[in-house]
Amino acid sequence: MTRAASEALTKASRRAGLGASAAQPVSVTADPPRDCPACPRLAAFRDQWRLAEPGWFNAPVPTFAAPDETVALLVVGLAPGLRGANRTGRPFTGDYAGDLLYATLTARGLARGRFAASPDDGLQLVRSAITNAVRCVPPENKPTGAEIAACRPWLAATIARFPALVAMVALGRVAHETVLSAAGLPRARAPFSHGGEHDLPGGIRLFDSYHCSRYNTNTGRLTEPMFHAVFDRVVQHIGPA
Repeated sequence: MTRAASEALTKASRRAGLGASAAQPVSVTADPPRDCPACPRLAAFRDQWRLAEPGWFNAPVPTFAAPDETVALLVVGLAPGLRGANRTGRPFTGDYAGDLLYATLTARGLARGRFAASPDDGLQLVRSAITNAVRCVPPENKPTGAEIAACRPWLAATIARFPALVAMVALGRVAHETVLSAAGLPRARAPFSHGGEHDLPGGIRLFDSYHCSRYNTNTGRLTEPMFHAVFDRVVQHIGPA
């Protein structure tokens, strides 16, 4: 993404009321601080689990990424799982959703190494990055609308962080809708559907998928071939390295 496109995206997020007037100023390289106070309910839940499990990460989970200048794909999930990313400190690490996501990325040359559901397993992303719409774990994995909005400036900053970004995958409706809001686009212009594709400002294409949760795969709402098909389209779109 060009500098001009990055600036346009940041302006769009500010027009939507998502700029730096919140507790934390927005930087294009920033993740939320470890003790982010933006969402009182999430901060209280985070503190509760710091007491219960002091060895866990228990903080806003930062984006996991290849070198910034190489990233062509950004995957956006919903929020850290309590015993997954909230425990390990890396997106989609420690629960079933990560097993499917990282296997899919590795098979398509977008990750390399051995995924062992641990942040020290040596896995590396290639031309890709992974983040969440909400960076802190929410009770019952259900962030409120206000919490999604409070975290959106960091999503906009993350999008702007990658100058070569040309594709995004939204895992689920919430991720899809907050990406649209970060880009300043109305939801009606780009409704969510599995396998859907939408053009965003700055030459970025948004690809939609049902979330790769165990619930969705166990119920058959999402099958591995369905998930793989989305990423096959992504690879076609971003082209060779």
